[in-house]
Amino acid sequence: MKIAIAGIATECCTFSPWTNKYEDFRIVTGDDPNFFDMYPFMPKYEGIEWTATLVARATPGGPVDPEAYDDLKADMLERLKADGPYDGVYLDMHGAMNVLGRDDAEGDWYLAVREVVGEDCVLAASYDLHGNVSDRIMETLDVITGYRTAPHIDYMETRERACDLLMRCLKEGIRPVKAFIKIPVGLPGEKTSTEWFPGDEIYAQIPELIDGEKVMDVTMQVGYIWADEPRMTACAIGLGQDEAATKAAAETLALSYWDHRADFKFGVPAMPIADCIQSAMQDDVQPVFISDSGDNPTAGGVGDVTVFLAEALRIQPPDLIYASIPDAAAVAKCVEAGIGGTVTVEVGGKMDPWHGQPLEVTGTVTTIVEKPDNTLVVLKSGGVQAILTVKRTPFHYRQQFLDLEIVPEDHKIVVVKIGYLVPELKAMAQKAYLALSPGAVNQDIINLTYNRIQRPCYPFDADMIWSPTVQVF
Repeated sequence: MKIAIAGIATECCTFSPWTNKYEDFRIVTGDDPNFFDMYPFMPKYEGIEWTATLVARATPGGPVDPEAYDDLKADMLERLKADGPYDGVYLDMHGAMNVLGRDDAEGDWYLAVREVVGEDCVLAASYDLHGNVSDRIMETLDVITGYRTAPHIDYMETRERACDLLMRCLKEGIRPVKAFIKIPVGLPGEKTSTEWFPGDEIYAQIPELIDGEKVMDVTMQVGYIWADEPRMTACAIGLGQDEAATKAAAETLALSYWDHRADFKFGVPAMPIADCIQSAMQDDVQPVFISDSGDNPTAGGVGDVTVFLAEALRIQPPDLIYASIPDAAAVAKCVEAGIGGTVTVEVGGKMDPWHGQPLEVTGTVTTIVEKPDNTLVVLKSGGVQAILTVKRTPFHYRQQFLDLEIVPEDHKIVVVKIGYLVPELKAMAQKAYLALSPGAVNQDIINLTYNRIQRPCYPFDADMIWSPTVQVF
């Protein structure tokens, strides 16, 4: 059998002024000899001829520039056409992409693939659990399966599961029944983690709903709340060979999510910025991690909103690490001053002027690290050490701090632009807070201006009544 691989993955906040350009994508094509390193499980499938086309990924941000999207799609389709026909296509996706001025970008991508490969080819996609799914997506795909953990520690298992389902469909000649239930709930990922109640209990049901025959797979999509487009919603999806059983499994999951809609809470204390800093200063443990959640670049925030940093400089805790602010001009001035130099720079507020302004900071340059694709500096002002970068740089790993000669455990407060802490940060944190800070992915979703989502929708319409409608494809 012959199977192609293609994909485009990013998460796009429509409340962000930032637009992801072509150069913001990390593009791997079939020309790259290391392409299949992304899929270490593939050698287990014997007798398969794999065709690598194009897989593109970008750090979450604002909508994708239409020209960039069109160029990436055209490149993928050209490569797909060159080596067909295919028995199947595996699509490595995220599920919450938005192209500026267009809706349902993934649906467009799949339809373009379908037009090339034909109706007999089996299409299978793997998703983040923060995807927004449309009728067109369900009509076009044969298999869709999503992550079951947030934080996303099962991304590789999900890719493998999608390929396992694809292989089974091909070998056994199965076109699964697809049951699709839109759940009118829109909640942020910071409340719907699978690490605490009720997310943990809801996702724990999934293996119990799958018997492998009547029901082949079940997926719960939380959805991506910061996309103001009609397909924004949670949903439950069932795949199987028995329509009644598949519908029942999807309905069980959908009702469980709906019934718990008011139970989703932040996993750590969530407070205004100043309260987080003051509380962390009083805690008798270290390090205390604080999430600058409103400007979280891995949820779609731009990353250069300076409101939290300004408050930290005002309060002046004796020992606070701030990671990070992208600002190429400020970094260049710090590099020019050199280690030990004192500089005054205007930091941030350039990429996202909607949510903050540039902040004047005077400090001493303590560290400079120049990498081929990024330069990072540490600027110390009183007890605050701010990490500045050329490129948008989420800090998720201890080694990123060590590269800057910062040992997180040696410091009282570590602030990261993130929502819930990813596993490596959580392992270091002796205590954690979530700051209700401003930005494109502000947690105050009730007061964001939504014009295009389908209503009624919880929590915007808190008293709404709903019962599931199962669509079968």
